[in-house]
Amino acid sequence: MRTKLFGLVALLPLVAIAAQAQTGGTGALAQRIGHYQPDKNTPRKAPYGGAGTFAYTRVLADVALSTPFNYMERGVIYPNSSIGEHYHGHSEELHIIIGGSDAQYTINGRTGTVPTPAGVPVRMGSSHGTYNPSPDTPIEWIDINVGLSKGSDTYALGDSLETPPLLDKIPQFINFHMDPKLLKPVNNMDGGTGSVMYRRLLDPTVFLTPWSYVDEISVPSGASLGAVADPNMSEIYFVLSGAGSVKVNDETANIKEGDAVPVDLGQTHSITQSGSEPLHLLAIGIAKDLAAKEAYIDKVRGGPAKVFNGSARPAN
Repeated sequence: MRTKLFGLVALLPLVAIAAQAQTGGTGALAQRIGHYQPDKNTPRKAPYGGAGTFAYTRVLADVALSTPFNYMERGVIYPNSSIGEHYHGHSEELHIIIGGSDAQYTINGRTGTVPTPAGVPVRMGSSHGTYNPSPDTPIEWIDINVGLSKGSDTYALGDSLETPPLLDKIPQFINFHMDPKLLKPVNNMDGGTGSVMYRRLLDPTVFLTPWSYVDEISVPSGASLGAVADPNMSEIYFVLSGAGSVKVNDETANIKEGDAVPVDLGQTHSITQSGSEPLHLLAIGIAKDLAAKEAYIDKVRGGPAKVFNGSARPAN
């Protein structure tokens, strides 16, 4: 049954029910890298008034970066389960479905099915929730939260989203589908070796916070991303599949599927593929502040007068 909470209760911030597992931290590079291990997920029932259960790990917390990054979580939404409708007034999110069943997203009262693998950004103040309509297939899921400053507020609306009022044939909200055929070759990316496959999934105009981009990168055997640093842009590299190594300043660590690498402002970093399969990455860029983001937009446009198209990763 579709239910709503009205009045004061619907406007109270939701307090976390239980502490979740958390992996990334501070210290040496190997300690800062977050790791996803499904067997260590924290289960949670009826999140934000949702149905059923989901389980998750906080792979990176806000201490991972000095920019207004709040967290990255990775987990599972079980069959016929949902993350109930809620909103954030001071931060925004990106939900990425990387495996399993297709998901039903409801954004500001409009519901559409998003085919796996895909992503749905949620701007500040937009109500949103996710339902897994499959009776037998879980959804493999990532959630990233970035604010105007550190800290994320949450307001639960109490709707499980099990029976949406309207299922649009074409989703009426921003989303992207991840398809290897849409990746394009880039030679010597950031001064690295070989040719990598690349696509900008979301550009800076999508976000209202200092969040600046989401890129998909596939690094084939023997290739690498060169050493770069930006004093105004932090990044997170999440390993979707494959293996390799990352060097941040003078430290090197091995990375594999499920790892999240935080790179803070001004840190020189490079990534090298290893093993038999490509190193498949998501790259999330978060500017120092809104002024730095505007400067970045001008940079990728080639100047304020040019139209932004988000089609290529800009040279550093």
